[in-house]
Amino acid sequence: MKILALETSAKACSAAVTEDKQILASCYQNTGLTHSRTLMPMVESMLKNADLRMEELGAVAVAVGPGSFTGIRIGVAAAKGLAFAAGLPAAAVSTLEAMALGLAHMDGLIVCAMDARRSQVYNALFEAKDGILTRLTEDRAIGLSELAEELRNNPRPKIAVGDGGTLCQAALTQAGVSCTLAPQRLLHQNAVGVALAAEELAAAGKLTTAQALSPVYLRPAQAERLQDRKKKENGT
Repeated sequence: MKILALETSAKACSAAVTEDKQILASCYQNTGLTHSRTLMPMVESMLKNADLRMEELGAVAVAVGPGSFTGIRIGVAAAKGLAFAAGLPAAAVSTLEAMALGLAHMDGLIVCAMDARRSQVYNALFEAKDGILTRLTEDRAIGLSELAEELRNNPRPKIAVGDGGTLCQAALTQAGVSCTLAPQRLLHQNAVGVALAAEELAAAGKLTTAQALSPVYLRPAQAERLQDRKKKENGT
């Protein structure tokens, strides 16, 4: 099955098509331009250059979160539109699991991290061994100090990955927890990982519909938090 995947969870934007774990096409951009400007032209040019048509695809996948509230919304909306228009099933992929798949060949504890501000990261832990990735925790928002204590007595080699990987690796090292950083070419989120995760979902019969796709946020957006604070201050 050919799967079109989108990744817009952070500053970088990417799209890819895979089939049986082989990359047929991919496009990656990290230039600071908004995803609303770059994503759809990127998808259209990638498919055209690879001589691929939507009707040849088996599913549309997208990283549904955690991540940038605006970025995730753009990616999910685009995936919903593409899947619905082509009559294709969809795959809702964890941003953190997708990034971990890029390091499945590196034995050790994969520490996925996205900067969640306020000394926190969006995080999940995976064990990579002999090319097999095993999830150890759910996706979560966790303080860097709390994460350091959780990992302090874990003897496995630790590899930080994600757009918050540098922040995480520095914090763990400062706390006395040995941790290396993923190679630069594998550090950031990429749609290839989303497509590979979607292939696993398809094999397990866990695809969904375009209508059912929705963002996954681990905590409320800043605007929502401010609104809730004002309500409490006003006694409403």
